[in-house]
Amino acid sequence: MSLLKTFTRLLLSTLILFTTTYSISYADGGFPVRPGRLLIAPSVSYFFANSQWDSTGVKKNFANNGRFSSVGVTLYAEYGISRRFAAIASIPYVYNMYSQNTAPTSTNSSGLADMETGLRYYLANIDFIYYFSIQGTAITPLYSNNASLGYGQEGAELKLAFSGTGKLGSLSTYFNAADGVRQYFGTNGPIQNRYNATFGLSLDSDYENQVSATVSGIYSQSNDKRFAVIPETNKDYSFLQASIGFGHSFTRETSLFLSGGRFLTGRNTGIGTSVSLAFIYRLDYR
Repeated sequence: MSLLKTFTRLLLSTLILFTTTYSISYADGGFPVRPGRLLIAPSVSYFFANSQWDSTGVKKNFANNGRFSSVGVTLYAEYGISRRFAAIASIPYVYNMYSQNTAPTSTNSSGLADMETGLRYYLANIDFIYYFSIQGTAITPLYSNNASLGYGQEGAELKLAFSGTGKLGSLSTYFNAADGVRQYFGTNGPIQNRYNATFGLSLDSDYENQVSATVSGIYSQSNDKRFAVIPETNKDYSFLQASIGFGHSFTRETSLFLSGGRFLTGRNTGIGTSVSLAFIYRLDYR
């Protein structure tokens, strides 16, 4: 198995998990996907918060001993159209729960959230070690009249990514950095900068096991300054998150990735902790 093929698959599994924990975009890597290759990745995540940073960044507990949790299930797919182009799509389902000491003591909401479909173009590479890509994504809400699932607005995003492989002593490494600007269209639709950087390390010569560390975040601006305990419904906020992960490849076609993350700092957002599990399956049609 080539180093690039292995890292491409493991990097994909790493980045999938950040979408399911806090709506951060999928598969931001610059690594190319082979033409005719279909990557399918179902994932499940759990997110919890019982405190927040206010609009000035001051930490405080939710009112009335409030506690928010969310379970997300997402299906992601990516297909290599040619050596330059790949198509992507993701469909998430979420179940949100909030409880507090005063009435109403608990509220729940669930349903399909925002679908993302996009096209990635691989701009260039340097000696087939470093790769550059640009991606356009459309955001389409799969719900109506349910403010607990998202903004209920269509949106668009443009993202740049830079990826590469290397060595740390005798161990193989990879990295990825991506930054995207997203705009939602509608009343007080926010404009957002979404970014992440990942460093991964293979633990064995067969590239079956790997660990990774990631920092990621969102800076969102809107005239709507209200705070909501459901993260996906805030419009004016920011946060920085750190995550660690472990991946294992069972075969050339299948791998599993476990990740855990914690918000480090933020503004007008809950202080979240998350854990995610993704299963990656690869099919070749050419």
